[in-house]
Amino acid sequence: MFLCVENHSNMWESIARRTLLSLSILLTIFLAYLLSRNAVSFPNSEPISSKTIEDADAKLGEFTFTQSKGEAIEWQVRAKQARLFEQEQRAVLREVVLTLYGGAGDEVTVQGEEGTFNTATKDFVLANHEAPIVVQTRSGYTIYTNRLEWVEAVREIRTTAPVRIVGHGLEIRGQGLMGRLSSEEFEILQDVHVDLVSAS
Repeated sequence: MFLCVENHSNMWESIARRTLLSLSILLTIFLAYLLSRNAVSFPNSEPISSKTIEDADAKLGEFTFTQSKGEAIEWQVRAKQARLFEQEQRAVLREVVLTLYGGAGDEVTVQGEEGTFNTATKDFVLANHEAPIVVQTRSGYTIYTNRLEWVEAVREIRTTAPVRIVGHGLEIRGQGLMGRLSSEEFEILQDVHVDLVSAS
């Protein structure tokens, strides 16, 4: 009688272990799915080699693209040099000036040494090798970073590069940024450090 109870108990322990193991595997798969689905995606940041630039479908001395909504201009990209790749639906730009227009006649101008423009999605990337890209907001803050991305679908600026924001007696440093210029709401993604600075 005692042996029968012990065997019965061992059987239930075995079932419980297998059930817990199965649940653990399912939970791990579900968490991996959630992480991959909610991960922030950024445009491809790989540099383009000079050989690839030589293989461009077209080369332009001047490049201008204007994004409008109705009669209102939303933003404009200008470059002194452009290489167009039709199959990849992108343009590689040099000496780029980006102007973002606000609804109240406000505008923000950003300059970059080089950039890429996706002709299908209207996303673009600006990059500087040495001096940072400077974004001056209407509210008096200045954003410094060496790489800046515009995502047209959500109308956000993003970067994975180091960021410095200065203004109103504060200096904020960190890694990565997401934000909307229209509402001037910005979030530094990680390693955030805030310092008080004296007004100059």
